[in-house]
Amino acid sequence: MQGLATYSKLGLIAVMILLLGVAGVAHGGRRRLISSYDEPCQKMTVFYHDILYNGSNTANATSAAATQPTALSTSVSSNGTFFGMLVVFDDLVTAEQALASEPVARAQGFYVYDKKEAYTAWFAFSLVFNSTAYRGTLNLMGADLMTEETRDISVVGGTGDFFMARGVATLRTDSFEGFYYFRLQMDIKLYECYI
Repeated sequence: MQGLATYSKLGLIAVMILLLGVAGVAHGGRRRLISSYDEPCQKMTVFYHDILYNGSNTANATSAAATQPTALSTSVSSNGTFFGMLVVFDDLVTAEQALASEPVARAQGFYVYDKKEAYTAWFAFSLVFNSTAYRGTLNLMGADLMTEETRDISVVGGTGDFFMARGVATLRTDSFEGFYYFRLQMDIKLYECYI
């Protein structure tokens, strides 16, 4: 009887290994991690276009304030800093600077103005790619210190072609037209890529 129990355990282990192997194939096969702290495994530069709804630009707006600034924003600064205002967006992302250029993704998420004394925001969004070049998402989040010439936010994950990607996106304000339009250049460097 003891020999039968040993064979049962070995059979159970073999079935588990087989099921794990089948699960890996069902999820697109095996992926190999490429990771380097010196050189990125993938780079891209894209342009993020934000057109804030102003009450009359319904056809063109890609973002809207979901909350109003707090009273604290005007009590600290005479011109107001929008402190506490939450903006939700579904913005166009292009490969070139022009708004009318070929779209490569959509940026979907939100930012909140998070400092009383100056214009800064905290971003959390996904770049949603659905083209012949890329399919999947990159998830980004971090502080956008708008007064700095460049600032970094984290790439914290991804799906599809960017499965579990990690890296950094360097933001630079490329154009700013009042409170209702801005364009960011995003230089994205991925340091962990699965292929």
